[in-house]
Amino acid sequence: MNNYFNTVTLKFVLVFSVFIAITSCNQNKGKTQDMQATNILLEEWTGPYGGVPAFDKMNIKNIKSALEVGMKENLADIDLITKNSKKPTFKNTIVALEKAGKTLNRVQRYYGIWSANVSSPEFRKIQKEMAPVLSEFRSKISQNKELFNRIKTVYENAQKNPLDDDQQRVIQIIYERFAMNGAELDDEKKARYAAINKELSTLYTNFSNNILADEENYVVYLTKDELDGLSEAMIKATAKIASDKGHEGKYAITNTRSYMDPFLTYSNERALREKVWNNYYSRGDNGDEFDNNENIAKILKLRKERVALLGYDNYADWRLQNRMAKTPENAMRLMNAVWPAAIARVKEEVADMQAIANKDNITIKPWDYRFYAEKVRKQKYDLDSDEVKQYLQLDKLTQALFFVAGELFNYNFIPVPEGSVPVFHPDVKVWEVTNKTTGEHIGLWYLDPFARKGKRSGAWATTYRSHSTFDGNKNVLASNNSNFVKPAPGEPVLVSWDDASTFLHEFGHALHFFSSEVKYPTLNGGVRDYTEFQSQVLERWLSTDKVINQFLVHYKTGKAMPKELIEKIKKASTFNQGFATTEYLASALMDMKIHMVDPTNIDVDTFEKETLTEMNMPKELVMRHRTPHFGHVFSGEGYATAYYGYMWADVLTADAAEAFAEAPGGFYDKDLAAKMVKYLFTPRNSMDPAEAYRKFRGRDAKIDALMRDRGFPIPKI
Repeated sequence: MNNYFNTVTLKFVLVFSVFIAITSCNQNKGKTQDMQATNILLEEWTGPYGGVPAFDKMNIKNIKSALEVGMKENLADIDLITKNSKKPTFKNTIVALEKAGKTLNRVQRYYGIWSANVSSPEFRKIQKEMAPVLSEFRSKISQNKELFNRIKTVYENAQKNPLDDDQQRVIQIIYERFAMNGAELDDEKKARYAAINKELSTLYTNFSNNILADEENYVVYLTKDELDGLSEAMIKATAKIASDKGHEGKYAITNTRSYMDPFLTYSNERALREKVWNNYYSRGDNGDEFDNNENIAKILKLRKERVALLGYDNYADWRLQNRMAKTPENAMRLMNAVWPAAIARVKEEVADMQAIANKDNITIKPWDYRFYAEKVRKQKYDLDSDEVKQYLQLDKLTQALFFVAGELFNYNFIPVPEGSVPVFHPDVKVWEVTNKTTGEHIGLWYLDPFARKGKRSGAWATTYRSHSTFDGNKNVLASNNSNFVKPAPGEPVLVSWDDASTFLHEFGHALHFFSSEVKYPTLNGGVRDYTEFQSQVLERWLSTDKVINQFLVHYKTGKAMPKELIEKIKKASTFNQGFATTEYLASALMDMKIHMVDPTNIDVDTFEKETLTEMNMPKELVMRHRTPHFGHVFSGEGYATAYYGYMWADVLTADAAEAFAEAPGGFYDKDLAAKMVKYLFTPRNSMDPAEAYRKFRGRDAKIDALMRDRGFPIPKI
């Protein structure tokens, strides 16, 4: 899945902060030094590799005071910029802004780990307490009139006398962000804008914590006679979870996708499949203290009110103005072009499944889709997903990642000695990334692969430190985080083809981080409907012969995947695309539609049901992310009216994949790979994405490749 936690933001939108009245700079510095003596979260990173976070010394008792000090320093940095008596220049305003908040930057990395990887009731309490205060801090900077006036002056001067290309891009991004966040409003509207953001911050925190609560609170415990159809590896893993939870002799199916998906695919216990399905798809929608429907209604109303202050009719119009799509209408045009083909394919898939289900006197329901799809796969292609898993070992897949990175990016991954780099959990492993040719150090890669209590579900990538050169050459500290089922001791980690693809997907984000050659931190950010391209395109290397022959080997025999099985996989490559495309697109369309209507009297559940009916949503499946647990959209704003971006990026992905397929060296063509890295990875956000893709491909991407890739007819749009 994507990673919606990866964009590097300006210091003025950092979310881990609290406003403290600014004292004199000398007093501020002295107090900070006193705090640093006792608070590890504030200390500069030391040790090897340019300094690394002291994850092994994290103490939740330090987080609040660290946020307070970090924000105090950040505000003092801003104060120095605004009180500069010299005329605003790129150096004394924009560069100074890029340098602001270094202490806060470090603190936010620890805060992010707690939030995503090792959350606890104690942390969630702090998170809830701090959310509105952090929002006030952001408003203090984003609505700072003196700061914006300096930024605007630099921006306007640059329009008359252009700066270097990267500087021009930086000032454009910063100016647009301030303007989009109310910097030009009058005082009354600014106050309301800030109040809305403060209320939203609390709602976002409540929303995400409610999802996590439902994931932790709903567990299905199985007895030995209810395991029919499950793999030996899954039985052992769920037995250990149950034992850890105090239910010795039982088997626990936790309420996350990594457990739900295989259970619905293989379990022969239909009543239990229904129970597991209901638990998962009812997260945030149980009518209890963790219900999210009221939170969503409030969020929608506040978002609409906020953008109305800026003169926009709806949230989508405001959000998409600086994306590749530019307008919600353009995004909807793409989705509506694909939707009819997707639901038509679902109808075909259901017919195939129903033919088998009739023998069991069953009418296909949503909790049956995966189960009977797997039976159809075996019947049509003689392909058993469980057989494929025997060749997909997590350790071997990790080596495959390194191989692809070496072939395309010339990177080498070297395990660091255990204990030499602090980690926040024993499951986390670390590698050093170097240039294969020169040996030059590039950064560190952290891998946190397994599901556990306190870790949010899904898969994502993030950075602890991003590359830049404007203030000394900074190396990259990046991580990939997954939720694979942790095996019983001594057992291998076997994953599905879809999970293996996701593993490569998230690694694509990491490669995007490592390949950065930008000078200024702001340029490490991304355009939301473009940043998924770099991850989605890397998925294509999983099915290349070099990866299959070297790394997809049987976990017992060590023999490479047989050619017959490979052929089956390739023939079945468009199998179940109706399900995959429809469940995704339903969520993407819902995200856009719910932000384009008047939310004044909205009933979220009713809106979801009525909208899906209008869309002719097949009754045999459900949205990938139902509205009450759509964390991409309602636990923050990163993917709000932007979930379409996965498909927008996949148009580029499919088109680029065809370029590789046609190249003399195929997917390992050195010239084309170098071109991809040069134009689509290393520039990050220093170049307009559309221009960057044209430099790579020689033209704009076409939807035709996407439709061919999914086995759909090509529409006329």
